[in-house]
Amino acid sequence: MNAMASVHFAEILGTVIYTLIGLGLFGLCWFLITRVAPFSVVKEIEHDQNTALAILIGSIFIALALIISAVILSS
Repeated sequence: MNAMASVHFAEILGTVIYTLIGLGLFGLCWFLITRVAPFSVVKEIEHDQNTALAILIGSIFIALALIISAVILSS
């Protein structure tokens, strides 16, 4: 059986839509983090080598990814 024959257009479209929604949420989260923080997040991570801040922001993105994947799996 051909692998492409079992792939439906709706599945591809759903994947693309969920990907765009997820990327939009990640972008919004990054925008909010940089605007709410009373310091420059990029300067703290890149120039000052603030590992704790990088781990904190990474854990926020991992938590957001888990929430998005749970929503996708529940629908």
